[in-house]
Amino acid sequence: MIWFPISLISGVSFLPISLCTMKWSAQDAMKAYLHTLQLFKIQYGKDCKLGPIELIQPQSMEFLSALAAGNQTKVMVQVLSNEGVNPLTIALSVAAKDCGGRFICFLDQEQDIEDCKSQLSCYDLEDVIEFMHGNPCEVITQFKNIDFAVIDCKFKDYLRLFQIIDLNRRGSIVVLTNLVRKGNGAGFGEVLRGKRGIECVTLSIGEGMELTRIGMTCNHENKRFHVTYEN
Repeated sequence: MIWFPISLISGVSFLPISLCTMKWSAQDAMKAYLHTLQLFKIQYGKDCKLGPIELIQPQSMEFLSALAAGNQTKVMVQVLSNEGVNPLTIALSVAAKDCGGRFICFLDQEQDIEDCKSQLSCYDLEDVIEFMHGNPCEVITQFKNIDFAVIDCKFKDYLRLFQIIDLNRRGSIVVLTNLVRKGNGAGFGEVLRGKRGIECVTLSIGEGMELTRIGMTCNHENKRFHVTYEN
């Protein structure tokens, strides 16, 4: 199930685009959404920066954090380019902390792990994430039944990951970011399009984002949660 925020002014609603879902927890989704919202918009404001990267489009960060937490993700991975930790890393760390999942982030060899942890310390998230060096196409094979994967198309071998990554066939989500950087390469959803149990959508978030849902069981419940808050 892929859920989209349809109101971000007086409240939040998440609507499904499919009746197929992993076990969905509205409470976990709501908790992660509000936690990320607090970090990005209330506590630090729009001028907050993570290293040299400005926190742009906070709504997309809240959405992905809620999506990961609401699906009660147990094993989550992020494959970064050589730019290092980014705002999405913060959002996914929030989701992992709030739903008790494991979050592994693959860094370029040039990125210092202790420096990356220090960037997360002001968010109290430095102990949530596991940083790993090495070629993602090699080290990602250590992890099985991945529920939620976020892959940056700036990583030059991202297409190889499609053949290597071990996803949870009972239900998983793959997010591709920076689609404009993939050139003539295919997206994950494009590779799998037409196969049973696959659903893909492309969003105009940042430099393009593709969400692919894989192998989730179906039910006929129309689930949603609604959150209201005041400034």
